Amino acid sequence: MKLEELQIYQLAMSLGEKVWTVVEPWGYFLKDTLGKQLVRATDSIAANIAEGYGRFHFKENLNFCFYSRGSLQETRTWLTKARNRNLIETEKFEELTQLCDQLSIKLNNYIKTIGKTPLKLNDNK
Repeated sequence: MKLEELQIYQLAMSLGEKVWTVVEPWGYFLKDTLGKQLVRATDSIAANIAEGYGRFHFKENLNFCFYSRGSLQETRTWLTKARNRNLIETEKFEELTQLCDQLSIKLNNYIKTIGKTPLKLNDNK
């Protein structure tokens, strides 16, 4: 299985792109303070999934998934701050937090499976 085929990776990438489109039009001050933190936390979710996947050892993969889960919680905090400061509409906030909820469930389920069955990697396809 390729990294790009993992649902958690796909969801994390999608979340990152959606957050980027929210933050991109903000002015300098907003981007430099809250925006950078939000984008970095969100991008870190997919990046840690990828790094753990690439380590080829279940214990390292597990650790990076824990980092990813932490970044997901950080993302929720920054989204809440953005909503509280009226930087994103309630509808967009709800859409993004629902995506976070969905990703959280799938990431936790993925974490439960790490080390229990061998992951077959096939990057030649």
